[in-house]
Amino acid sequence: MDFRHELAYDASPADVFEMLADPAFREAVSAAMDVVSADVVLERTGDGFTLTNDQVQKTAGLPAFATKLFGDTTRALQIEDWSSPAGGTLRIETPGKPTSCSGTIRLEPTGSGTTEVVELEIKAKIPVVGGKIAGVFADQVRHGMDVEHGVGQAWLRGER
Repeated sequence: MDFRHELAYDASPADVFEMLADPAFREAVSAAMDVVSADVVLERTGDGFTLTNDQVQKTAGLPAFATKLFGDTTRALQIEDWSSPAGGTLRIETPGKPTSCSGTIRLEPTGSGTTEVVELEIKAKIPVVGGKIAGVFADQVRHGMDVEHGVGQAWLRGER
């Protein structure tokens, strides 16, 4: 399943990149998502950075067929590799589960602001219900990005 999501910020690409490269920001996003636990490891590498965010997330609110597969919680491993301030790659793995996604993230200047563009391929390797599970996974990814966006807008206004 192809997935695309755009997030607009009222800040320069350089400011958005610095926010995304700040471990404190990533921890604030995890807290806003009300995850069970999060282990954020962010390392600056040249002009970019690598992020590994190992989270245990609640599955409350998912359809019954999904909670039957995932249980009360599920582990999500978010891995970003930014080669430059302009963009990088994103993978979300769910160890022990048949779902994953991978693709790109880029920051595009738009007027006086920035648009973060995320394009992913979402996979659910499950016979019969794979499409439904991929749709649920896409909804969860979109929700996480929207929470990150809300925290990001406040962060860029100085609310930390």
